[in-house]
Amino acid sequence: MWDDAFPSFLIGLREGLEGGLIVSILVATLVRADARARLPQVWTGVLAAVALAMSFGAVLTFTAASLSATAQETFGGTLSVIAVAFVTAMVFWMRRSARSLSGEIREKVTGALAMGAGMLIVTSFLAVGREGLETALFLWTTAQAAGESAGPLTGAGVGLVLAAGLCWGLYRRVLKINLTRFFTATGVVLVVIAAGVLGYGLRDLQEGGVLPGRTAYAVDLGGSIDAGAWYSTLVQGVFNLTPTMTWLQVTAYVAYLAVVMTLFTRRARAATPNPPTTRERSAAEPSASGATTGGLLPVERSGSGAAGPGPLPAEPSAPEPSGSGSAAGGLPVEPPEPEPVTREPSTAERSAPGSTAGGSLPAEPSASDSVTREPSAADLATREPSASEPVGVGPRRPGWVVSVAVVAVPVLLAALVVALARPKPAGAQTVAVSETDCGQGFAAPERGRQTFRMHNTGGKTSEVYLIDPATGAVYGEIEGLAPGTTRELVATVAGGTYAWRCVPTGGRAVTSQSVTVSGGGAARAVVPVSERDLAAPLKAYRAYVDRGLAVLVTQTRTLSDDIAGGRLGRARTDWLTAHRTYSSLGAAYGTFADFAQRIDGRPDGLPDGVRDTDFTGFHRVEYGLWHGQSADRLRAPARQLADTVAALRTAFPGQDFDPGDLPLRAHEILENTLQFELTGDTDEGSGTNLATADADLRGTRELLTVLRPLLTGRAPKLLPTVDADLARLQQLLDAAHHGTRWTPVDRLDPTERARIDGATGQLLEDLAPIPDLLEIRKSA
Repeated sequence: MWDDAFPSFLIGLREGLEGGLIVSILVATLVRADARARLPQVWTGVLAAVALAMSFGAVLTFTAASLSATAQETFGGTLSVIAVAFVTAMVFWMRRSARSLSGEIREKVTGALAMGAGMLIVTSFLAVGREGLETALFLWTTAQAAGESAGPLTGAGVGLVLAAGLCWGLYRRVLKINLTRFFTATGVVLVVIAAGVLGYGLRDLQEGGVLPGRTAYAVDLGGSIDAGAWYSTLVQGVFNLTPTMTWLQVTAYVAYLAVVMTLFTRRARAATPNPPTTRERSAAEPSASGATTGGLLPVERSGSGAAGPGPLPAEPSAPEPSGSGSAAGGLPVEPPEPEPVTREPSTAERSAPGSTAGGSLPAEPSASDSVTREPSAADLATREPSASEPVGVGPRRPGWVVSVAVVAVPVLLAALVVALARPKPAGAQTVAVSETDCGQGFAAPERGRQTFRMHNTGGKTSEVYLIDPATGAVYGEIEGLAPGTTRELVATVAGGTYAWRCVPTGGRAVTSQSVTVSGGGAARAVVPVSERDLAAPLKAYRAYVDRGLAVLVTQTRTLSDDIAGGRLGRARTDWLTAHRTYSSLGAAYGTFADFAQRIDGRPDGLPDGVRDTDFTGFHRVEYGLWHGQSADRLRAPARQLADTVAALRTAFPGQDFDPGDLPLRAHEILENTLQFELTGDTDEGSGTNLATADADLRGTRELLTVLRPLLTGRAPKLLPTVDADLARLQQLLDAAHHGTRWTPVDRLDPTERARIDGATGQLLEDLAPIPDLLEIRKSA
């Protein structure tokens, strides 16, 4: 979670600081123009911008969730590329516009004051809204890359809170920050992060089939770098770099980083302050006696020389190359165009001494200074109307009504977009099923994700499948729909032909009339598997287990003879050989019944633990061999183990082996390996857990061999991935095997152990779809 928080923290801090500075300038400009009554209009625009950003994030989240998996990859990849473009433009824009930001916003606010409340709301809304939209888009793409939202949202929240604190400190003159350097440093880091987001987005587009090269890997370090280790998670969370990357990802990452970073750093070095102009010097001269530090944000007026309450922005002195002339450390403001004017002084000005706080407003003019000027936009916007001026007619709306309406508009629009964009469930289309009539009321559905209400009108419990009648491929299913009940079935519909197939308990399958859906697209379907399909793999695997048991009988007898003859050193070697043979038969454990506990049981849960008389089998002999027990004490447990194995060998041909167990065992063998062997829980002294894990891997590979014909047609892209995972894990296990000795799990280097755990976890993840792909369905 926390590795995914840093990019969002940085974007929240930077965008929050940009937005906060803009709000500070808006507020300071109104305070300076004696228009504090207009501040609620600024906050209304700001809240509307925040509502727009949150609504935009909701639209991205909920509309993307309704897409198919392939469409989600395409949608996410496209928005990732757009987010990179926005972030790139943002860092360059802030680099270029920082010095004139204050002057530009002051000019817009002054114009808005003269045009009324609506324009001031729009001005603040537009000024902050862009930052909000960029933040929402970048956070969404970051959450998509991370696969979770807690980390990105937490990081962004912390960044925004910190940005708010910094803006308050700058406004109140509590602290000084060189904003030019700040935006340069964060810009460099954001360029690096954006390069990773670009690579992630292109990978999504490859997964969605938009771009080629999905399996053309330029980097594949999965065998040497553990994808689950803390350092891998950190690098992937912050920079979106993974141990496996395609040529397109690598090329785009390097090219983007080389071009954008070069241009950005070159502009950063070239961005030096220009010498002050004549206008700037003349603007600075009148304030010499009351000189301030100059800067972007206002200072508080205090003392008897104050021209009025509240913060007052000081006019900047001539900018200096070091940036010391800015309160913010490097962002001087554009001075206003000087006008020799005279006007009636305000009450506050009449009460002020000869100089002002910071020189922003002139002292009371002398007679020699008297000239006339036109009233400014701020004057027009804030002064009371005279008797000769028309006054608006009609009742005045309460201010809160306008604020609520403006803020609610983005939310209502987002709700409307989500409601219209998400496919409507076909809940109104109720489909009746029974043992004699299947699919009554079924009409051609629309394309997209659809929900069907399946109602069993018959008298028998039924299996219900949405199928392709030509191939029998299953798009969705409900198991055990009881009589008189209604359940929903959700499936993705694309262009093609569809029908319902109902299989009542104890009855024959009934198929409805087919309907055709026009248009393109692709919907994932699973070709059903029957017991007949699994008959050949089951026969082949039973033969494999039978041969393994025959070998095991001989090996356990040899082990028993070693112990009976007092050859305990040889017995340790023969114990490992026999135990590895038994472990390689993992897919048959469910068939062995009581024999499994007697052959490979553990002392966990027994009243006397390792001394309990019910503790038998391989681990009982292991405990004795590696804890110094004599041959006399081990003779009976070893003979009992050999006799139990021989009895299993005799009973196995008549044992019931459920064909549905084969697909399940493909995943479960290595689940046990990860849970017991790679944690060392089953070690009773031999330190050979990795040898057992190697045998488990051999058993998994044998099981996949017999299932391969069924998997090839149903998931052709799955097997190459699984084969690569098997080879990677095998390589890591081989590295821990030194002649006849295996490195104990607790003596593995932490990095090496993490790699083995990570490779096993990745293999388990890739094996996970097999049970669903090869599940026995009655419709087949």
